Order: sequence, then structure tokens, then C-alpha cells
Amino acid sequence: MAFWNSLWPGRDAVFEAGNSVTSSIVLSKRHATVSLTKQGALSGHLRVNLSWRMRSSDIEGRSRQSGRLLRPMKLFTPDVVQAHTRGVVNVDLDLGCMYELKDGTRGVVQPLGNLIGDLNGPPYIRLSGDDRFGAPSGETVYVNLDHHEEIKRLLFFVYIYDQTPAFDRTHAKVTLYPGNGPRIEIELDERAPQARSCAVFTVDNIKGELIVRREVKFVYGFQSELDRLYGFGMQWGRGYKTRA
Repeated sequence: MAFWNSLWPGRDAVFEAGNSVTSSIVLSKRHATVSLTKQGALSGHLRVNLSWRMRSSDIEGRSRQSGRLLRPMKLFTPDVVQAHTRGVVNVDLDLGCMYELKDGTRGVVQPLGNLIGDLNGPPYIRLSGDDRFGAPSGETVYVNLDHHEEIKRLLFFVYIYDQTPAFDRTHAKVTLYPGNGPRIEIELDERAPQARSCAVFTVDNIKGELIVRREVKFVYGFQSELDRLYGFGMQWGRGYKTRA
């Protein structure tokens, strides 16, 4: 214990201060739900952001390990590179949202098929853009919570479009930014190397209370398999998106 404290003096105090400064809630298997209602986040726009990165060790193998032997502490801080060029990683992660409104309307907002949605009219969900290479800004979906009473449930998901499955090498994170209260973070940290899609979290309107639940369930198919898993009952076909 004294050894680690000598390396990072005052480290416990830093972590305690960090929690208040970052003001974030991390959903895990053990603590899987949070109420947007209790956070006072039932108005304005809920921003949902997908970002991802890859560790350089996943790309370059162990070629740098010999150099790290000269600097042992480097073993605890693996190099990280942003996955924003084709030379770094050939993975295209997409963020989407299946929805069901109180009037029974069901659909999906996603880059595939250019289904970008509408923020001021049904379904009150809109995709801001399609990031192909994991740039720091990532992909973002907005939900207009001023119309939360018209939303029954949402399923946010991530899928790999037209590339080799690589969730085990792609360190993806989905972050929710409510209009009020702390941000909510969900890491896609389960090992599923052959999976092509992942149900990340749901939002359920339960008697007027909006509950966010961490799912992080990987499947080996695409949206239709997620649909069957969560019972949206939509018809699916092969779709494409325009290449930049």
C-alpha cells in the first residue's frame, strides 16, 4: 500500500475530487439503472454520444514491449490512439436507436438507410451524423425530452457496418448527456470478438418516470436480431448507406 502511495502521493484525495469534478455516473452490471426523472432531466435534449478508440498494442502487436522493459511503469499505461484513419483501424461503428411511442408507432433512427429521424416531430429523435473512423467527436443521437410523455421505450444499440467484427479490439463507450444532472457512461467492455451488434441501453417510460438501464448485450447478427431480443416486431431488409 505504501509503495503505491509513494508513486502517487495523495491519490485517494485526487480520486474523490475527480468524482465531483467529472460529475459522471458509470453504469455497470452491479449498478445498471438510473432515473432521469430523479436527476431532474425530463426536459431539453438528451445527447447520446458514441466514441471508440484502439490501443496501439492491438494494432502493432508486441513490438513495443521490449522498450517498455526499460520503463516498467509504461506497462500500466498502454498507448492509446484515436481510431480516426483507415490506416489505424478499418472498423465502422454506427449508433442507432429503436423506438416505440405511446401511440404504438415503432421505428429506428440510424445511419443505415439514412434514417436520421426528427427532433421536433415524431419520433423526437435525430441522428446528428455518421462518423466512419472513430473521430474524437464520435456519433451523436439527440432525444427531445420535452416530448418524453409521448415516448414509451427506446433501445440504443451499436453495430459494425460492413466490416470484420472487432468489438474485442475496439474500446467503445456510449455517454449520455442529459439537459440536467451528471453525464452517464456505459463501456462496451464485454469480450465478444465475433459479435456484430450490441444492445447498449434502454430507456423505459414507467408511469411517467424515465429509467435508463444498462444492457451491453452482444449478438452475432444485426438489427433484426436485436429486434427479436427486445420484441419491437419490425420488418427488416438489407440496407446501405452512401459512402463519403
